[in-house]
Amino acid sequence: MGTSSPSVSKQIADIQRLVEKSGLKYVMHSAGTTLEGSWDAVFAVIGQAHTMLHKQGIVRIQTDVRVGSRIDKVQSMEDKVSAVDKLLGKSS
Repeated sequence: MGTSSPSVSKQIADIQRLVEKSGLKYVMHSAGTTLEGSWDAVFAVIGQAHTMLHKQGIVRIQTDVRVGSRIDKVQSMEDKVSAVDKLLGKSS
């Protein structure tokens, strides 16, 4: 982000509030936030986050997006972690 400070925690908190308000499932972690939902809903929130930050005066924003989709079965982000935990002998 193009801010005058190396810290972006205020902006991340603002984005987390936006994501929470969206109703999407999400998990914040040290390297970003994982969103789960329909294609349109997820990309709408990403666009809203950019718009919000630009309105705060941030002139440059870069968002990295990794997309996974699956049509053979329903699988949540928790299911993926649980499958690996099971192989490691951990209970979730």
